[in-house]
Amino acid sequence: MKIPDWFIYTVALAGVVYALMTHSDSADAPPPIPDEINFPDVTLPAPSIFDEEVLVEVEESHEPGLGTAFSIGREGMWLTARHVVDSCSDLAVQVGPSRIVQVQRYEIDEDSDLALLYTRGGPEPTVLDLEGELRIGQFGYHIGYPQGRAGEVTSRLLARSTLRSYGRYQTSEPVLAWAESGRTGDLVGSLGGMSGGPLFNEEGSVVGVTIAESPRRGRIYTTAPVSMQNFLNAEADYQLDGDQTRRLHPDNYGGEGDRLRRDLTVVKVLCRARN
Repeated sequence: MKIPDWFIYTVALAGVVYALMTHSDSADAPPPIPDEINFPDVTLPAPSIFDEEVLVEVEESHEPGLGTAFSIGREGMWLTARHVVDSCSDLAVQVGPSRIVQVQRYEIDEDSDLALLYTRGGPEPTVLDLEGELRIGQFGYHIGYPQGRAGEVTSRLLARSTLRSYGRYQTSEPVLAWAESGRTGDLVGSLGGMSGGPLFNEEGSVVGVTIAESPRRGRIYTTAPVSMQNFLNAEADYQLDGDQTRRLHPDNYGGEGDRLRRDLTVVKVLCRARN
């Protein structure tokens, strides 16, 4: 996957973070947004022809890779990013230090960077909120496996954008742009490996899937709720049965991330071979 230097598509190779053209993976994250900055208290505007466009070239890859997925159904249904699993011939989720569960099959969305994984049984699923109001400046909490290890990022909602992929496959989809505002622990550099991870709102419901980052601009991009809703309506074979949420805020999202990984609601995805 070849990425313009102003935009990093979050995908990592097994054992290493995906190599970028001109931007080092060891680069630190941008400074957090100052607390005194006030975002306008307004609803996120509807999609517009004036929305920012983000371009990414998707190259052929036969290398192993990794990412993040999260449970959306107790019978064994997981949501992740398409670019994490596309063309993967040996796919599994890691549920312990030395234990993996084979993915029986997966479905990709031809219109967006989304994929569904199916396993035999699953843990407590997340709750999805795909119809709730989105407001400029609201907090978002990204949980997953950046650089292949546990980590979390918090952000603030900025705007809508349009992500256009070309190369190995072509898509044009609405996405949400978030300004990174903080990280947990010693997480620095690329967020590669967090692709496919859930984006939670403050109520503890999932409102997006993390699919890309732009470190130089301090932005993270997630799927739009409408893309998730359309894909799930078309592909989901199982009941979406998440029914419990816990509120998140800047003081507890690290602990909540640990809990979600410990409960196997959020897992690491391993693509061990590609076609």
